[in-house]
Amino acid sequence: MSVPYETAAYEPPESAESPEEHLMRLLGRTLNSFELPDETIRQLDCALAHDGSLHSAHHSAGLHRETYRHTWLLADGSALTLWEIVHNTAPGSEPQHEVYVDEEELRAATARLALPPDAPDFELPVQVQLSPAPAPRHAYVPDASADHARRLLRRAENPDRPGADHAARLATASGHRITQAFGGPGRAGRARIGFSLYEHAFLLRDGAEVSLWEVEHTATPDGRHMCEVYESEDAARRAMELRAAQVS
Repeated sequence: MSVPYETAAYEPPESAESPEEHLMRLLGRTLNSFELPDETIRQLDCALAHDGSLHSAHHSAGLHRETYRHTWLLADGSALTLWEIVHNTAPGSEPQHEVYVDEEELRAATARLALPPDAPDFELPVQVQLSPAPAPRHAYVPDASADHARRLLRRAENPDRPGADHAARLATASGHRITQAFGGPGRAGRARIGFSLYEHAFLLRDGAEVSLWEVEHTATPDGRHMCEVYESEDAARRAMELRAAQVS
């Protein structure tokens, strides 16, 4: 018995196919993709990386069944797997594709296939290797994150704010988190001024993490509120010290 790897067209390991494209291709060829829970699809829409591999195969008397495991790495660092069965229902017939969320559904679907009971099953002990992606440093919120980055950079008033290269990279943000690193009013001379420092951390589609540091203050000649954005925490804190010194 041989395992016909050519029975279905799968992308080679070096494929540049994105996680979203991989998902759309899988859903497009499976007969029962409409049965997948909406929550599962929403989770996979934010995936950072993916991998597909042959899990097992069963061939006898012109009938065949292959099981493929498709795994996605999600933005929160967890993994989600879908199981695909490729089979024919009669010798020489066209292969059909089905997809299932868990192994219990997979076993039930496999049991319904008309394969001779005495045919041996060929199992491959495959360990899924996900595309390299660092473990996220934060828990991110996938909520219009690229738009949040655009609005943050747009309201920054400092001339040395991050430029077009940062803006282009942050356009791929799939999640973000805001943390206050410093806050509360301070006193400089007789003028009461307020400083706040926020880290805006962004998770990009490739799994990288980028932070922008926002300084909000009222250390202005007329006491108005001002927003400045910097690439590093050190630069942001130096700017706060400079603003405070200017009004002291």
